[in-house]
Amino acid sequence: MIHSFIGDLGHTSIIVAFVGAILSAIAYRLSATENNSVEKNQWLKLARGTFFLHGFSVFSIVCILFYMIFNHYYEYHYVWSHSSNNLPAYYIVSSFWEGQEGSFLVWSFWHVLVSVFVIKKGDQWESNVMFIIAAVQAFLMSMVLGIDVLGSKIGSSPFILLRDAIEAPVFASNPNFVPEDGTGLNPLLQNIWMVIHPPTLFMGFALTIVPFAYVIAALIQKQYSEWVKPAMGWVVLAVSVLGLGIMMGAYWAYETLNFGGYWNWDPVENAVYVPWLILLAGLHLMVIQHKSKTALKTSMILVVSAFILVLYSTFLTRSGVLGEASVHSFTDLGLSGQLLLYLVFFTTIAIVLFIVRWNQMPKDEDEPSVYSSEFWFFIGATTLTLMSFQVLVPTSIPAWNALVSNFGIQSNLAPPADAVAFYTKFQLWFAVAVAIVSGTTQYFFWVRIDKKNIWNTLSIPYVATLIGAAAIIVIGNVHQPTYIILLTAAIFSLVANIQVLVQYTKLKMSISGGAVSHIGAALMLLGILSSSGFEKVVSLNLSGRIYNSEFPEEMNKENVLLFRGQPKKMDRYLLTYKGPRFTSRDLPGYFDKEKVRQKINDPYHAIVMEDLIQNGETIAKAGDEIQIYNENIYYEIEYTDEQGKSFSLYPRVQDNEQMGPIPSPDIASFWNKDMYTHITNLAVDEEEIEWSEEEALNMSLGDTIFLNDYVVIFDGVKPLEKAPGYVIKEEDVALQANLRVLVGNGRSIDLKPSYILTKVKRMGMGGVTEDWDAGIISDTNRELGLRVALKEIKPKENKFVFSAETTQKDWVIMKAVEKPFINLLWIGTILLTIGTIISTIRRFKMSKVTAQPKEKKKEYQY
Repeated sequence: MIHSFIGDLGHTSIIVAFVGAILSAIAYRLSATENNSVEKNQWLKLARGTFFLHGFSVFSIVCILFYMIFNHYYEYHYVWSHSSNNLPAYYIVSSFWEGQEGSFLVWSFWHVLVSVFVIKKGDQWESNVMFIIAAVQAFLMSMVLGIDVLGSKIGSSPFILLRDAIEAPVFASNPNFVPEDGTGLNPLLQNIWMVIHPPTLFMGFALTIVPFAYVIAALIQKQYSEWVKPAMGWVVLAVSVLGLGIMMGAYWAYETLNFGGYWNWDPVENAVYVPWLILLAGLHLMVIQHKSKTALKTSMILVVSAFILVLYSTFLTRSGVLGEASVHSFTDLGLSGQLLLYLVFFTTIAIVLFIVRWNQMPKDEDEPSVYSSEFWFFIGATTLTLMSFQVLVPTSIPAWNALVSNFGIQSNLAPPADAVAFYTKFQLWFAVAVAIVSGTTQYFFWVRIDKKNIWNTLSIPYVATLIGAAAIIVIGNVHQPTYIILLTAAIFSLVANIQVLVQYTKLKMSISGGAVSHIGAALMLLGILSSSGFEKVVSLNLSGRIYNSEFPEEMNKENVLLFRGQPKKMDRYLLTYKGPRFTSRDLPGYFDKEKVRQKINDPYHAIVMEDLIQNGETIAKAGDEIQIYNENIYYEIEYTDEQGKSFSLYPRVQDNEQMGPIPSPDIASFWNKDMYTHITNLAVDEEEIEWSEEEALNMSLGDTIFLNDYVVIFDGVKPLEKAPGYVIKEEDVALQANLRVLVGNGRSIDLKPSYILTKVKRMGMGGVTEDWDAGIISDTNRELGLRVALKEIKPKENKFVFSAETTQKDWVIMKAVEKPFINLLWIGTILLTIGTIISTIRRFKMSKVTAQPKEKKKEYQY
């Protein structure tokens, strides 16, 4: 059945939201230009009313689309493309923003929530600030309109029916055809961090609109300095949320992707990183506005540029320009023209206003002294800006090539072949500069420094830095000059900011935000240095043999081959591959994949073939039917250290029809390191196994034979009481044999093939006769590479006839990397976020009160 009403309701809500945003923008602009107070208030009421109508419509669209996804309305293209029946609820949530339409809706939703607080404040800035926000909302809603005007497509609606989106023969014969299942969520997005990372990132995007709108409003209203105070809290909050969203994405990459890190300088990563750096630079220049007018124009340009770069990053990632340059950019939905118009429209508004107002804007005071805090803040902002441009220019090469190709020009420019090496080479030195400046600037802000007291002020942090760095260099056996410089700079920033926190802020929470943020940034730098610069590959191939001549050299050198059940020494650990595992929403933890059998007509459910026992407790009995996440297979690797302590890791491989096998790592975290493990190659799966020809075995009780290099002992048979998938009747003869396979070190594995004789009635020439049918249940063990079946019972000869087949034993090739002190990176991220939140609260409080005289305001301003 086609649920047409809810789709029509969703599409109508989009139109109402679009029209409401346009009307609100017009009304807000008229309220700003109206001099008559009565008419001004009327326009303002209309503007607010239409914006709240817009906001209610956006909220309705979000609820409707969530409802459709959770109820599996696969007749709609968006639902079918991004969700499936077997997804856990939290991944179904992720389906909402996997596609472009959903991500635009999330962005628009955050704009609405942010606008509520802007409107609630209701000060002199509301009309012009909300005019910009409403105009942006109109553009965002146009991206999901999904209508054709004069043959041109405007937006892509999430409420398009599947039959209208794709051409398939089934719709010709059955227009109301609804698929039973969707195509599912991208396997790389099936991670808990993708439930919270995208909405956090889009919230950061949404927050950049407020300071942008304040700057545009300041230019319109000719209040060039007054915008700083009300906008400062929004800038700090945007820096905090956007930075947190970026680091959530980094942790997702660390947990999900198998390149062994958290940042790969992918163009999509860069497109988010650049506006954050620019906004951070703008924030630092805004900090000094309460003391002087220095760099006022520059801070306004940076704040505006941050939002424009957010739009630019949206264009890069969603227009298809980065299709070949990025592994996770969106495909082009035919919206590149709209995205470009969106970018050009607001960029043009900003440029025109700056040109018109430039000569009227306050000029900078005299050039600040090198001993002033203004000078050092400007140096820091300049460094951050240069840092962003070094990333922005190479990342934009595909966009430049696309642009000049429209004029018939063939560009030979290409992005860096080795992006990691290219960007890291430059960003590392920028990071050194940022660390030194972030530490030095604190003293110039808190202490009046001149030529006479500069040494007395800075000698303690310098000496402490040199002692600390020297100790780490000696203990850590650090030799590379680049790492020594980076380490020293990071320690100096850490020492300086700790001193500021303790000595100058007196640990007073309300004014410690800047120091806490900088301590977090210093710890992040130390975490990046230690985890990336001193990581250790522990899965070295020391056998002297290559696994396969077709494998890359790295795989043959830096990976270890594990046969199932056979322990192998690796560095300080003894590793044992214990087999493939499944997970289920019906059962806790991981369980043996080979103890369940998938149903032929329903691959998302399986029959338990053997009791599943976990920690001594039976969690499922033979014959039970359970749900399984059949696309995700986890490979249990047990680590045992020299003290006999053990832990298991479960790196995942997802078999995806569109993308092939997708490996994801598993990580064991310790206080001083992470053990990062991922699968790089597998033996063939069950459908591709090539078995040997059957070998007939005539055995009596107690007989011993050799199979596949193992000693196999026939221990006997016993009555079979229960067989999964079979109903054993009282008159049946059901037996289960036990073949004990000795695998060494006192360990054995039992193979238990079964034989069932069922009495049946047959119609023959002489009428109905009774006969026996034999049911054979073989037992397969991939660890042994054996499949055994009980074929026949010869009671007179006291013999049992078995068939045996052999194949290659199950194995995996895996890579393990130790990442020392990577926790410093994550701890630093948390401290950076806490510091910016402290500063955000302080700034919003300050925007509500009248500025105090300067002599009473000697407090840290971050």
